[in-house]
Amino acid sequence: MASTRSEPHGQNQPLPAWVVAADGGRPEGRACAHAKDLPADPGTPLQVCGQCRTRGWTWTRLRWCSTCGHVGCCDSSPGRHAYDHHARTGHPVVLSLAPDEAWAWCYTDEVFLLRGR
Repeated sequence: MASTRSEPHGQNQPLPAWVVAADGGRPEGRACAHAKDLPADPGTPLQVCGQCRTRGWTWTRLRWCSTCGHVGCCDSSPGRHAYDHHARTGHPVVLSLAPDEAWAWCYTDEVFLLRGR
């Protein structure tokens, strides 16, 4: 169970599901207004980029929109459909669906989010 409280975490309070990742190239205090609303786990979303599949393209990695569940390909893929979805809809956060990645990206606040530990 994730805490949505804003006070500091004590011994008896669970950590939030998502926290802003440290970034040495950016000033301290970066925040994400959307992290508290993210699911701990996206479940089992579609494992294809539908827009790439329609065009006969391949993709590199998949991203899952935390607002509506749209699955699109990453920025390293030819279509960049996850970013395109954000640009068209304004939906702020995507989660990586790669099995070796456990992060989210907030386009709006420009921060990586990691699962709380």
